[in-house]
Amino acid sequence: MNYIKLEDLDVYRLSREISEKAWSVYKDFGWRIKKIVGDQFIRSIDSIGANIAEGYGRYHYLDKIKFYYNARGSLLEAKHWLGLLEERKLIEPSEASFLKEELRSLGIKLNRFINSTFKAKNGSGVK
Repeated sequence: MNYIKLEDLDVYRLSREISEKAWSVYKDFGWRIKKIVGDQFIRSIDSIGANIAEGYGRYHYLDKIKFYYNARGSLLEAKHWLGLLEERKLIEPSEASFLKEELRSLGIKLNRFINSTFKAKNGSGVK
């Protein structure tokens, strides 16, 4: 059986790319903005990849899926904070647009990844 490394998963790679872009936005915030909204923004973004990684390292399918659901929750939280940054004009429109599109794409990939994990579970005879 071929084992796919975490770093080779598109869904994980994209989450890391988004984290990198989000960090470039976050690092330029002043102390006050970081404490009010920035910290939660960057934590939610970084949590997406962290949960994918943790789930991928789990043995049981349902345990994996639980972490992938957590990643999806963090993705929605990240969209929330990004929206606030945009509404408060704390992020450049081009950066917000880029991150929104990348998060949208990641959401699709993550939902497909969750679905494929369910299919693998059901195909393995585990109920």
